[in-house]
Amino acid sequence: MTLSIRPFEARDKPGVIQLIVPIQQTEFGIAITAEDQPDLSDIASFYQTGAGGFWVAERSGTVVGTIGLKALGDRRAALRKMFVAAPVRGRDHGVADRLMETLVRHARGMGIADIYLGTTEAFLAAHRFYEKNGFTEIARSALPDDFPVMDVDRKFYTLRLS
Repeated sequence: MTLSIRPFEARDKPGVIQLIVPIQQTEFGIAITAEDQPDLSDIASFYQTGAGGFWVAERSGTVVGTIGLKALGDRRAALRKMFVAAPVRGRDHGVADRLMETLVRHARGMGIADIYLGTTEAFLAAHRFYEKNGFTEIARSALPDDFPVMDVDRKFYTLRLS
């Protein structure tokens, strides 16, 4: 089955929500709904403006992965909403790698110098993935003032592109 990585389109919204919210709730035990995440109600205006972007991984017409880049200004951006469906996780599938490559290529092309992200302490595989991709852990105090910290964020990373 062919996997495609492409920019988010409005028709993807139900699939994005059906991917993200169950992972948050079931796998990681986070008491959160789609309504608690305003960025999910209008992905285009939240992410796809300025130097930002939002991409989906699609296989056989189903959204199996997402990644977002929220432009912060001053050549900085936040990586948000990186999720991959359990059946297509891991090196054999390459979904996470392709999503990350797409985001980094876009960020470089847009002149982004630094990408920041926040995650929960529970996402251990994600921590390894980010570190493997060149992200380094930083203290919360090292985040830009305009970084959108989520209530569940406890670990923070940065990737310097320039």
